[in-house]
Amino acid sequence: MLKGLGWDSNVYLFRSGKEALVIDTGTGKNAERYFSLWLGEGYLRGLKHVIIFNTHEHFDHVGGNLVMKRLFERLGVNVLFAAQRITAEVIEKAKSSVILDYAYGKRFEGHNVDIKLEDGDYLKIGKRKLLLIHTPGHTAGSSCLYLEGKNRLMFTGDTLFKGTVGRTDLPTGSRKELRKSIEKLADFEVDFGLPGHGWIIKDWCGNIEAVRRFL
Repeated sequence: MLKGLGWDSNVYLFRSGKEALVIDTGTGKNAERYFSLWLGEGYLRGLKHVIIFNTHEHFDHVGGNLVMKRLFERLGVNVLFAAQRITAEVIEKAKSSVILDYAYGKRFEGHNVDIKLEDGDYLKIGKRKLLLIHTPGHTAGSSCLYLEGKNRLMFTGDTLFKGTVGRTDLPTGSRKELRKSIEKLADFEVDFGLPGHGWIIKDWCGNIEAVRRFL
């Protein structure tokens, strides 16, 4: 986990064998810095394939997509983009009304999303599989990724934070849908929740209860 700098979302790198998953890329302003940290720690050594996955459509999560892609390609790494279908369509069409790039004084450059996912689909990284859970509310395309195993991980984007949730007053947001999404997440056994901003969620059940009260 790289805690986002400035307006950036948190940026995650998950690796299995010669393949890796990058979850969200921030605004792009600090992409080279994040990449240099991974490179310096040896996390990218021997890497052949990367999938960049966006948890939702906002600029602070997708703005660094193309910068990150170019950085990996300089190392000879093949890069694909993945997202839930609604998020993918917004990215491809560069819909500023949803991406909100103008709020950052930037212009988002649309690009193809190679892997379009629906609720219940799996994203395969090396020998591991992550389940996509569609969790609308913060945006229409907001989604989480769930990894089973010894340490059960849930990458929550801006759907769920430590003690609170993502705002619902922006385009395509819905408080009603967010409540439903939180109930969907409550069904999962999670050791560590990894949100789009802020710190790790260690008490999953307690956090869900706190959020229920908040909502």
